[in-house]
Amino acid sequence: MSGRHVEDLLRDLAPQVLGLLVRRHGQFDAAEDAVQEALLAAAMQWPEQGVPDNPRAWLLTVAGRRLTDEWRSERARRDREVAVAVREPAYATVAPAADEEPPAGDDTLTLLFLCCHPALARSAQVALTLRAVGGLTTAQIARAHLVPEATMSQRIRRAKQRIEAAGARFHMPSAGDRDERLRAVLQVLYLIFNEGYTASGGPDLHRADLTAEAIRLARTLHRLLPDDGEVSGLLALMLLTDSHRAARTGPAGELVPLAEQDRDRWDAAAIAEGIALVTEALTWSPPGPYQLQAAIAAVHAEASSAELTDWPQILALYRLLARIAPNPMITLNQAVAVAMVDGPRAGLALLAPLDADDRTAGHHRLAAVRGHLLELAGEPQAARAAYLAAARGTTSLPEQRYLELRAARLATPTSPGVPGREPR
Repeated sequence: MSGRHVEDLLRDLAPQVLGLLVRRHGQFDAAEDAVQEALLAAAMQWPEQGVPDNPRAWLLTVAGRRLTDEWRSERARRDREVAVAVREPAYATVAPAADEEPPAGDDTLTLLFLCCHPALARSAQVALTLRAVGGLTTAQIARAHLVPEATMSQRIRRAKQRIEAAGARFHMPSAGDRDERLRAVLQVLYLIFNEGYTASGGPDLHRADLTAEAIRLARTLHRLLPDDGEVSGLLALMLLTDSHRAARTGPAGELVPLAEQDRDRWDAAAIAEGIALVTEALTWSPPGPYQLQAAIAAVHAEASSAELTDWPQILALYRLLARIAPNPMITLNQAVAVAMVDGPRAGLALLAPLDADDRTAGHHRLAAVRGHLLELAGEPQAARAAYLAAARGTTSLPEQRYLELRAARLATPTSPGVPGREPR
């Protein structure tokens, strides 16, 4: 089996093995560390030696032995270590008894809820989800977030300590808490995807490893909760958005805006799957924010060219989205749709209140959209100033170069202003 296939298998097995260990022994922190060591051992051995007949049992055995060794090294836990050694000497069995092993899917969902515990900040929820459920190493997560490995290690360690300090238990939340916790899970997966699709910093526009992991986790969640319309909507949104990936950059890695993309390079299979998911969900589920965003992405995907985009339908969807989930970033995108239907001045008017919103005031995306609409309105110098302000505000080098290029095209009154769409 190739290294890539081994990596995919390990990511599927990671939450199953961790769930079994936590159910059996508690101590989420120690169990998660043990599973990480088992995953590392497998990643080094399996590509050369072959995958065991029962890979999950292999991982469970190695992680279990790691836990036993850890307990034996701590004198303060000697009494419990002796009791464990008597009950399960060195985890000699390669798999738990059939009546001990809960369905793997239940454990994965429980782990997702645990990693998104309300005691944690969103950044900690993201990091812990990637490690405990995604099976990524601390080094991989640190690279994805452009921070030192030691910094990410401390963040993950503190997250696990906060979960234990909060008295969290390894079980599904109560019915009253489940919806709120599920919203947190969906937002965490959405944040992981967005960071991969448009990296917040660094030389690359996107990080395919993060988008792929977010989609994989969303597929897992959809398999576990097939009757939740928002879960379906999130997966559809990711697939439809990621379908543009191959066309978003040019030969030198430069950003290509939506209107200028070669639509033949869009992923037709991902588009078909995403449209089917959101269409079916909207037939039986009340429309939620992720379903509506997926529906907007579907309208874009169905247009054979930028000129044939059904902007009135997109605007209607944004207006509904703004009513059920008001958010300044939704308003920002809605302004582009308003401009395409009612003219750029109407779109600029919608942006004005965002200057007083702490969540968007000074944000580079607000300046970029304003520059785009000013360009459409025939104000090249004002548009140029907005583009340059946006370029100064982003830490993404591809975005910065794109915005500077748009500003350069408007540097002189004789420069042709070629209206573009907001990059996607």
